[in-house]
Amino acid sequence: MTSIQVAQRGTGLLRTFNEAGVLSAADVHVALRLGRLGRESSEQVLFAAALAVRAVRSGSVCLELHRMREIGVDADETWDAGIDPATLPWPDIAAVVAALRVSPLVRGGPAGPLRPLRLVESQSAGDAGPLLYLDRYYQQEKTIRRVLIERSGQHPVVDPDIVRHELDRLFDEPVGAAPDRQRLAAALASTHWTTVVAGGPGTGKTHTIARMIALLDAHHHKATPKLPALRIALAAPTGKAAARLQEAVREQAESLGLPELTAATLHRLLGWQRGRTTRFKYHEFNRLPYDVIVVDETSMVSLTMMSRLLAALRPDTRLVLVGDPDQLASVDAGAVLADLVAGPVASTPNPVLDQIIGPETTVAEAPSELTVLERTRLRGGIVRLTRGRRFGGRIADLAVAVRAGDADTALELLRAGGAELSSNAPDDIATVRDDVVRAARAGTAAALDGDAVGALAALESHRLLCAHRQGRFGVERWDRMAAEWAAAAGAGSDSFQAPWYPGQPLLVTANDHEARVYNGDTGVVVRMPDGSLRVALQRGSDPYLVHPTQFPAVVTVFAMTIHRSQGSQYDTVSVVVPEPESSLLTRELLYTAITRARRHVRVIGTDESIRAGIARRVLRASGLSRREEDPGTR
Repeated sequence: MTSIQVAQRGTGLLRTFNEAGVLSAADVHVALRLGRLGRESSEQVLFAAALAVRAVRSGSVCLELHRMREIGVDADETWDAGIDPATLPWPDIAAVVAALRVSPLVRGGPAGPLRPLRLVESQSAGDAGPLLYLDRYYQQEKTIRRVLIERSGQHPVVDPDIVRHELDRLFDEPVGAAPDRQRLAAALASTHWTTVVAGGPGTGKTHTIARMIALLDAHHHKATPKLPALRIALAAPTGKAAARLQEAVREQAESLGLPELTAATLHRLLGWQRGRTTRFKYHEFNRLPYDVIVVDETSMVSLTMMSRLLAALRPDTRLVLVGDPDQLASVDAGAVLADLVAGPVASTPNPVLDQIIGPETTVAEAPSELTVLERTRLRGGIVRLTRGRRFGGRIADLAVAVRAGDADTALELLRAGGAELSSNAPDDIATVRDDVVRAARAGTAAALDGDAVGALAALESHRLLCAHRQGRFGVERWDRMAAEWAAAAGAGSDSFQAPWYPGQPLLVTANDHEARVYNGDTGVVVRMPDGSLRVALQRGSDPYLVHPTQFPAVVTVFAMTIHRSQGSQYDTVSVVVPEPESSLLTRELLYTAITRARRHVRVIGTDESIRAGIARRVLRASGLSRREEDPGTR
């Protein structure tokens, strides 16, 4: 159904805001459908319902009614780009809330007891005001809140002497007064049922994960030697992230004495069942059979998937959630990791934690790297890793400035240039072309020699990242230009008769778990000594070779979206920044792109665009910050 067809059926506010591009065809259609099913004809209620649908489509879990006028026009669906949303006939917010309070869509009514909308009115000072949910997302958020509170009410029984001994074995002694946050994270995993480890790229998250597992495994064997071995699961939201996690842990397994572990996507962990009434094998009535579950790249986990996971946990399963809350969130609704890190914590006194790491670390008033707020979060099982190990200097300074919203400092760093940072105007592409050609030539030379390691190193020496898929600043244009530059330099395909050629960079776009090929993987075609071709994929220290015909879906890639790049690292990153008006241009997007680089970041864009991106945040409305069930829920 097109926007015009829906607008002809909708009237009043729905039609006006649909024609202005604020509401899409789907938003209006769902609101009208709910109105018919619930026998609700109030224009204000139906308008609020359409905005709630739009909020979910935009990544929020709910609609903050007091901020509903702050939403902008959807750039992909706008009919009249000259319309200013502020000039539209927005209804009075208090009147909308009053209409929702008595609506059968919220309270139930003659059409039945079902309530497709949930109105949450907080009585607490400082909260965001009334929140309007679609019932599905309200129930999912309620599940997450309930499970986390239940799990925080008690703590595992551990032997503090064993834990301290293993911490000393696995971690270096802290230097001076500065606490070793990786050591603290492992201590939390031993003393809490739920642990959240937040940290940016290069802060040692996978290093910490391996040592957490080693600590828990050693404690289990020493404290309860007669019991079976711990059942440990590693998981991530995507196949690529799961493969990277598995390889990172396996690289440390021998030195730490770890068992061989296999990582899976969350869908596979929960037992996705296509076409079944119950979509997952494991749920609240059939719990996951693990003692420890570690989830990496949690920032990409949606509200829906997190609620499924928590509902399927046994109460005595340790859960460790790891990720970077400042990166781009899930493409679906919710930013659960960011909510958990930023929101209030639910915790109970844990004297064993004090015995293990010392009470002064969590409660002392003496100056240290841990603030009072951080010490409170430690008691709630939350720790943030801060010491970067992968990169430092100007790249780290730029990332910090972007994350803090400091555009002046970010621009000063880029203007200063140097070995780590540079900036280009959108039309100044000579240095970008040089990097593309250099990487393509090196990759082709290594591929022709059958050097898979060298070809992969060349592939990861430079990456073009874009916010958009199409348009002047999009992947399609920059990928095409880069491919032409490579071909002109003799590093591309010289024949369209063969689909594969040595040095060809590839992006996998579908999963094949049997072939160990995952959506988001990147690889390069390599010529073998017998003349045949294989695709080399990065798998730890040893490349994984796959015949080209084994891929379920693959495309040639010279540029990719910033979303696609999450979890990857490149020596040099060239970031194509779109126009200031782009709704995709946000602080989180820039931070994610910048932190993909190991050695050098090049930002291709105007000062105006960079300022606009740093100023614009991804604000996903959520009620998870209200940990307690609010009595004002309707």
